[in-house]
Amino acid sequence: MQVTLAELKRLAPGSTADLPVWVDALNAAMAEFAITTEQRIEMFIAQCMHESASLSRMSENLNYSAQGLANTWDRYSVTGKRGGAPNALAQTLARRPVAIGNYVYANRLGNGSESSGEGFLYRGRCPLQLTGKANYIAAKTALNIDVVAHPELFEQPVHGARGAAWFWKAHGLNEIADTGNFKATTAVINGGDIGGAARIGLWQLAKEVIA
Repeated sequence: MQVTLAELKRLAPGSTADLPVWVDALNAAMAEFAITTEQRIEMFIAQCMHESASLSRMSENLNYSAQGLANTWDRYSVTGKRGGAPNALAQTLARRPVAIGNYVYANRLGNGSESSGEGFLYRGRCPLQLTGKANYIAAKTALNIDVVAHPELFEQPVHGARGAAWFWKAHGLNEIADTGNFKATTAVINGGDIGGAARIGLWQLAKEVIA
């Protein structure tokens, strides 16, 4: 089973991406990594659409305002919970994408310290926003693409689609999709439920569009 260009256009209205290129890249990657049933495809495509702003953004936008930081991460809120007023750290980092990436992702996901620069270098990329040096190293081995030396390769349709499909399969998301538990796929991809309602909306649309 494959997604057609007409279906992809309905799922990504207003997208600035080159959708004819993307439909071929996604179909090839889904076939390679066994995302081949209707239910798997619908969930995978919905998550890709959400994470990548309809395939228009292939690297993580870290240009947060102070309030944006507080809305996204607990540590930047004066209340210690997302959505509170921004604290002093948020005010210091606001609108400094490189500094934000290096701080947020330091000593996590296989990255080095803040001064290593790896947090920003290995920020989210590809349609599922693959994040962290450990994921890039694993992807290099699995895909035979040197995204460690050249992480920007994940911003290209063929490599980006393969990276997303590989991550999906490697983290057991085909099997989770088979159970029909869409929220569980979000938890694996996002580490929580950020954007949960929007994701479910895209999944519902995918179920209407893809046949």
